[in-house]
Amino acid sequence: MIQNIKQEIQKVIVGQEALVDGMLIALLSGGHILVEGVPGIAKTTAVNTLAKVMGFDFKRIQFTPDLLPADITGSEILDLQHHTFKLKHGPIFTHLLLADEINRAGAKVQSALLEAMAERQVTIGEQSLRLEDPFMVLATANPVEQDGTYELPEASLDRFMLKVTVGYNSIEEEFEIVQRVTQAAFGEVNAVMDKADFMRLRQEVEAVHVDEALSRYMLRLVFATREPENYGLEEIADAIEFGVSPRGSIDLYRASKARAYLNQKTLDGKTFVTPSDIARVAYPVLRHRMRLSYHAIARGITADDIIRKILAKVPAP
Repeated sequence: MIQNIKQEIQKVIVGQEALVDGMLIALLSGGHILVEGVPGIAKTTAVNTLAKVMGFDFKRIQFTPDLLPADITGSEILDLQHHTFKLKHGPIFTHLLLADEINRAGAKVQSALLEAMAERQVTIGEQSLRLEDPFMVLATANPVEQDGTYELPEASLDRFMLKVTVGYNSIEEEFEIVQRVTQAAFGEVNAVMDKADFMRLRQEVEAVHVDEALSRYMLRLVFATREPENYGLEEIADAIEFGVSPRGSIDLYRASKARAYLNQKTLDGKTFVTPSDIARVAYPVLRHRMRLSYHAIARGITADDIIRKILAKVPAP
């Protein structure tokens, strides 16, 4: 089933495996994804294609400085004919939501979206409405332009299961994209599953086996960001102001199971997590959950550099 999904997506999306895998991991794990990358790398197309393949609803919000919370959640409107108020649902009532350039909107709008992400519900007036399951937000941030933007605080970033950085395609991939566009050779995307099939996939992800030694290994990786001196990482101690939260530990566990499921490694008919699965998801799960010190930023040290050192130092089972 996973291979069928990827084959359909590849009819439209060329390359960008990190983005496609990230979307599938977040969707199968019930999480959300933050994508950072330059404009024009098919972020909108990727989410829209995934929605078509999975048979889900898709909506897009372009975040701007004048956006209001009601523009996302909806509002009560007056029905003049019946002299009553009616609820008008906003675009957040969908399965897959693309929040384009989330850092261009103010704090109130960001909070409205993040509340829905965390609680899976929206409050309009005096009514609290549950969002459909599945519900996944893919938010994008443009790292090039900083004027007129409102950066997400650390507590808000922690709500995202993954942060995926997406770059340009290779020259061969971009050549194929140009050829497809000029020859109108993009294939028609077909739905390969329905909601019942998806819920079965999610149950299979939940059933992926994680050995206790690997669970403790994940916790050691997280604690190494909080107490680097206890893991022989004194060299990065002054580079981290504070480490990964407990929510990061939970998301690392869940994302590792989804990563293993995508790889479909089985033993005695059961899918299981390996250290390589943990290492692959450690970067997108942890990179946005650490605050780097001023000295680290001044020296050009990135969160990925710190994660790389932690993975090299903390022994895997």
